[in-house]
Amino acid sequence: QVQLVESGGGLIQAGGSLRLSCAASGRTFSLYHMGWFRQAPGKEREFVAAITGNEDTTYYADSVKDRFTISRDNVKNMVYLQMNSLKREDTAVYYCAAVFYHMNYKPKEKTAYDYWGQGTQVTVSS
Repeated sequence: QVQLVESGGGLIQAGGSLRLSCAASGRTFSLYHMGWFRQAPGKEREFVAAITGNEDTTYYADSVKDRFTISRDNVKNMVYLQMNSLKREDTAVYYCAAVFYHMNYKPKEKTAYDYWGQGTQVTVSS
């Protein structure tokens, strides 16, 4: 079992930066693949970024590539999403997600994850 708690959301002007954090419980955090998803009002939850347990592979949605960076600290049981050059269309609730390591991991699919946080709101104003 993994419990996830996101933080770091808020109101930010377009062009600004925010760093989201996700704190995970459990002693085997490094064995979990981690992802960030977001959901805007009236839209489906969509993939943003993911990172494998051993940190050697990262994945990004095309819409955030070169602006967002996912990272993790397996000692502190933390996952981060650094968001730069924010746009109004980045406004959404951002969710952290986790799944125990397995060979058929599909990082961009929400159904690939077993554990979810409660979300943190990011609002980008023009």
